[in-house]
Amino acid sequence: MTVDRARVSALVRELLEAIGEDPERPGLRQTPERVADAYVEFFAGVGADAAAPLAHTISVASGPAPETIPSGAVMVRDIAFRSICEHHLLPFRGRAHLAYLPGEQVVGLGALARVVDILSSRPQVQERLGEQIADAIATSLDARGVLVVLDAMHECVTMRGARQTESTTVTIAARGELAEPAARAELVTLLGGAR
Repeated sequence: MTVDRARVSALVRELLEAIGEDPERPGLRQTPERVADAYVEFFAGVGADAAAPLAHTISVASGPAPETIPSGAVMVRDIAFRSICEHHLLPFRGRAHLAYLPGEQVVGLGALARVVDILSSRPQVQERLGEQIADAIATSLDARGVLVVLDAMHECVTMRGARQTESTTVTIAARGELAEPAARAELVTLLGGAR
């Protein structure tokens, strides 16, 4: 699905009028088009297949040591993401930390960041975002377990309402062997060193 830029622009113009502003004043004249351009970026993940980046896997059993299967987790920390809260249409941004226990197949590490980008580029809530990332990895790879930790700052908390300017929200989603807290304790400890 693509964002209807003309419609977004017209609606932003109407919104400016609804708040008592003049969309023709010099500072606002280009705002409707700018917002439409921003929404094309912000919502590029709407309708996109989040599992597509995980389609190309690499067999670790077909390399120079074919009997070698990873015994531990593959972890990618500090994947920067941004999204739009579906409740207030305000941004939230943070870091995603992903880990999975691979089977015979692994995936390029950049593919994990692309999954985060696709799923965060749509109206979201952080709780669902983490679950969707975990589901995409768990169903697309032969992973024995998946762990997703998101740490984000929400503008709906920092700029309005409670106005807690330093507050962050941490969510955890886990699948398979990492679903039990004791099984993921080591990985959560490793994440403690995340920036």
